[in-house]
Amino acid sequence: MTVTLYHNPVCGTSRNVLAMIRAAGIEPVVVEYLKTPPTRADLDVLASRLVVPVRDLLRQRGTPYTELGLDDPALTDGDILDAIAAHPVLLNRPVVMTDQAARPCRPKETLFEILPQTRVA
Repeated sequence: MTVTLYHNPVCGTSRNVLAMIRAAGIEPVVVEYLKTPPTRADLDVLASRLVVPVRDLLRQRGTPYTELGLDDPALTDGDILDAIAAHPVLLNRPVVMTDQAARPCRPKETLFEILPQTRVA
């Protein structure tokens, strides 16, 4: 199974999720999305596997969320993905994607929803 982690190493939750994945014996593909932003095509793949609404990918705090009008409920999933592609800081880290599913993992325990084998002692 391929596991991709959209990661920000300065984020404690992101670091914890990375450690949880590794504790499960999986070495994920780590994408530091602020250094290597996902393309719009990457975001389309991510969105196709989401087990939550696309809107859940948006981070509000410390981002241009309000300035860009992203609180508008009329925005489409495509509009949201376009905004994240243009402003990667909007991605609500950490996001974990497997071959079958994807979701933001905040709080870190939501990782169990898509990667149950991470429940290690």
